[in-house]
Amino acid sequence: MAEFICLYGKDSAAIVIKQPKRSPLFLRMIVLVFAMVCGLYISSVCLKQFSFQTSQLVPTPITTRIHYPKPQTFNRSECGHNPVRFFAILSVQRSGSGWFETLLNSHDNVSSNGEIFSVLDRRRNVSSIVKTLDRVYNLDWFTSASKNECSAAIGFKWMLNQGLLDNHQEIVDYFNRRGVSAIFLFRRNPLRRLVSVLANSYDRYAKLLNGTHKSHVHSPEEADALSRYKPVINSTSLIHDLQETESLAAKALEYFNTTRHMVVFYEDLITNRTRLEQVQEFLNIPVKNLSSRQVKIHRGDLSDHIKNWEDINKTLNGTEYEKFLRADY
Repeated sequence: MAEFICLYGKDSAAIVIKQPKRSPLFLRMIVLVFAMVCGLYISSVCLKQFSFQTSQLVPTPITTRIHYPKPQTFNRSECGHNPVRFFAILSVQRSGSGWFETLLNSHDNVSSNGEIFSVLDRRRNVSSIVKTLDRVYNLDWFTSASKNECSAAIGFKWMLNQGLLDNHQEIVDYFNRRGVSAIFLFRRNPLRRLVSVLANSYDRYAKLLNGTHKSHVHSPEEADALSRYKPVINSTSLIHDLQETESLAAKALEYFNTTRHMVVFYEDLITNRTRLEQVQEFLNIPVKNLSSRQVKIHRGDLSDHIKNWEDINKTLNGTEYEKFLRADY
């Protein structure tokens, strides 16, 4: 009977039919050896491809570490045996982080201490950053949000351009070593964020509310007064600016992908309040109804808030960013 030999070349495989000679058993052994070698090679290639694909999908650890801080500035008293979780809100300016933080601080057991690294001396180098972080997580950092003795979760908000990305390796090491959970907060619509950035920058000098600058307001009347100013957006650099915003967020997620983290979008918090429950579950704190006194400034259609709307509409129409022209939030 005829024997089959499998030969593998660089680009193709071929089956050669040979007639049996004096030692058919010997030829069968050769066929068996070739088949085994071919099978091992194919299996190794498949395993490598599978390993590469799954390496891109390493899940965020679902557990969180608990701590029992011993502050130097006060005694935790009866709460000394209550565990504390560490967190940080990582975001960019005018993405709703102030509003989000007030929501968290409405929880009885959460202390989020604001934008502490807005002060240059606290982020001048890695040593000053670590020193500041140690004070916060040791409960020795006092703000109006501090719950002191009985805090169950302690944190603050940190903008990406405040030394976070410049020192990301050391900060990631710190987060992993101390068990700090990161909450990334971004906006799905960076065009609306740009309107907020420009309007807020203008008000720093114009002080539209009776000569006072306010980044956040607590009444519809104040919101209406600030929203009357319509910024002019540079249509020439707009697409590049939107790309830069997306790139910055992607870079941050890449740098911190080994930390325990979750990603939250401002728009989702507004349209789906169960997202706040998921944040509380992520922090391992009792789920409660959270509230904020802050009022949204730029409401309604974007066309009502951009002075050169026609130019912006023309620039983005037909591009991947066209959807931002009509998004609600």
